[in-house]
Amino acid sequence: MIKVLVDSASDIVLEESREKGIEMIPMEVRFGEEVYMDGVDLSHSRFFEKLIEGDEFPKTSQINEYRWSEKFGELTECGDELIVITISSKLSGTYQCAVSAAAKFAGKVFVIDSRSASMGERILCEYALRLIAEKKEIKTVVDELNEKKKKIQILAVIDTLKYLRKGGRISGVTALAGEMLSIKPVISVVNGEVKLVGKAVGSRKSNNLLMQLVQKCGGIDFSMPYGLMYSGLSDEYLKKYLKDSEALWKEHIDDPTKIPSYLIGSAIGAHIGPNGVGVAFFSN
Repeated sequence: MIKVLVDSASDIVLEESREKGIEMIPMEVRFGEEVYMDGVDLSHSRFFEKLIEGDEFPKTSQINEYRWSEKFGELTECGDELIVITISSKLSGTYQCAVSAAAKFAGKVFVIDSRSASMGERILCEYALRLIAEKKEIKTVVDELNEKKKKIQILAVIDTLKYLRKGGRISGVTALAGEMLSIKPVISVVNGEVKLVGKAVGSRKSNNLLMQLVQKCGGIDFSMPYGLMYSGLSDEYLKKYLKDSEALWKEHIDDPTKIPSYLIGSAIGAHIGPNGVGVAFFSN
């Protein structure tokens, strides 16, 4: 049997992972002295409550080699093979720790750097399950995932620059200027790193820009997994984005409200903040 293991930066929570048949290993999230396991004893909605209402900026810890080794041993003890999908190696040391741990399980554990995070990781996991269901051998699955991950696109509109400033990703001056001008940045994961790829004034213009960037990437391959993501305590911005981007979906989906959509968690949510909306897909 081939199993799939993913870290919680994929925003797949424990309960959902069990339903999907995916194994999940959580990252640690710290709010001051309080320590939680992402997606296990800290739900995504509770994370945003603490982010918005609290004074402490959260910190996430990479999954170390010891924790990976323990999990690998547990999942392979019955002779099963394991595909491990991690957050981009350029965003966390988690991938390298997994590679080091996998050296003790040669031929049983295969680690894949998703070169993405959040929904990008999620759709790669979903594709892995599809290939496994087709009874492909593990090396074939690994090769296919490493090839197809190059096609993953993840684009998101951020409502505020405040959390990027808190996380030290941009200067206070840049954040203040953006807030005063009501700039809505559009970010992407490019070559495994989070990059600013556009900006617009106002939510409608930013949603239109997001739609243009989706098309610029080559459009969505609707034969592959895809989905939407949002941040915060409400899906209001997600609904607005769906309305503004109707042209993207109407020829491919009868009911856009049925598009898979998920609330993001701590790994990316801490930097995006509330009221963000994004799309992840394999490009054509």
